[in-house]
Amino acid sequence: MNILFASPEVVPFIKTGGLADVAGSLPRALAAYEDNDVRVILPLYAAIGDDWRSQMTFIKYFYFQLGWRSCYCGLFELKRFGVTYYFVDNETYFKRGGLYGHFDDGERFAYFSRAVIEVPAQIGWAPDIIHCNDWQTALVPVYLLEARWAIPELAHAKSVYTIHNIEYQGRYGNSVLIDVFGLNYSYFNEGMLSFYNDVNMMKGAIMASNFVTTVSPTYARELQYAFYAHGLEGVIFEQSFKMKGILNGIDMEAYDPEKDPKIAANFSVDDLSGKAECKRALQDQLGLEVDPDAVIIGSISRLVGHKGYDLITYAFDRIMENPKVQFVLLGTGDWSFEEFFRNAQARYPGRVSANITYSAPLSSAIYAGADVFLMPSIAEPCGLSQMIALRYGTIPIVRLTGGLKDSVPAYNPETNEGLGFTFGNINGEDMLGAIDRALAVFEDKEAWTGLMKRGMQADFSWNKSAAEYLDIYKSIVD
Repeated sequence: MNILFASPEVVPFIKTGGLADVAGSLPRALAAYEDNDVRVILPLYAAIGDDWRSQMTFIKYFYFQLGWRSCYCGLFELKRFGVTYYFVDNETYFKRGGLYGHFDDGERFAYFSRAVIEVPAQIGWAPDIIHCNDWQTALVPVYLLEARWAIPELAHAKSVYTIHNIEYQGRYGNSVLIDVFGLNYSYFNEGMLSFYNDVNMMKGAIMASNFVTTVSPTYARELQYAFYAHGLEGVIFEQSFKMKGILNGIDMEAYDPEKDPKIAANFSVDDLSGKAECKRALQDQLGLEVDPDAVIIGSISRLVGHKGYDLITYAFDRIMENPKVQFVLLGTGDWSFEEFFRNAQARYPGRVSANITYSAPLSSAIYAGADVFLMPSIAEPCGLSQMIALRYGTIPIVRLTGGLKDSVPAYNPETNEGLGFTFGNINGEDMLGAIDRALAVFEDKEAWTGLMKRGMQADFSWNKSAAEYLDIYKSIVD
């Protein structure tokens, strides 16, 4: 089967969030199955470094029409892990200081979506499936409706669209439809793209694609409720007949504490001694009191409300009432949260480390060195951090939403089963209860060690999820 995977970011080339991890891992898992020719297409951003550019091969350049504009498109190729990667080059759109947040993002990713449609004919390759992701590629299924009749290579192509986060929908005033997106008003007047008199790119993808997936089964159910769907609950409910939630996986080799060169000491289920060394190294690095009996609570995230930071700030002083608790934060976001944690570090010297930045090395150190990982998200489509934490023997405390509910079964002291500590209500008191339960089990070293080992052995690979995607591909192709 020929599969074209379109994503605005892909690990290891460029990353701002979890979508890049998925786009880096899922195509590799799909390519591992026989007879699958998997190719990934993404923009060639300025931030993609020379170490990758030096490995690319220039294929060709061509022009295509987008509205009234004749657009240049350069195409570069790189082959890795059995997957072919195509990089779309247009410096007008992609030679920028950041991936997103520009005034013309709608036009930039309409261009990229149109390039995804045009590339197969330019390389003489006919995809059976075009798998699109989030609002940045949401126009691909819409463009495909007409393009499959005009471009022979797309005659039999079917589209799958994955919602990674419904909060970001690509919503613009309807004046963009003709000039910017190159679509006529029938797409708006007949309801495919119209949304309260605006154009909604994600709605268009949901309506136009052959199948829609979300990144966890629970999130698929949640999206039928207004609280989670950000206005698209009616569309989701109407199109639910072609929708399924599939839990994301992680790259089990990349996140392997036994081989990971980025952590202070390697360790495994059979020898956990390196975990203690990682904890000591983290405390030393961040200026925390070096105490093997302290409980380090780690948190790595964007500092925004829907990640549950209102709950953490509400309960923070009560969390720190336990003199054995240390708290390590890594992330950036809302100014109010950033300031709260800077102040908390000043109020609790040697016990709180607020790292208001993005740092991949420190992220690895926290996953490996913390005892507990706190994710009290209000909404979490899937979440990968809880899976990575478990891989490193760091026990998650999560709210029962989205992929957190699907991936972290609650610890049951009676049966000695489960992987973490959970709570359901959006309530700081309930979160404190989950933290207290975790701290109580931490005192029982035998139970805690068993919990760590179960987490490290849990299977969060892409194998099962990739098989589910292939079943969907086959069903719509057939």
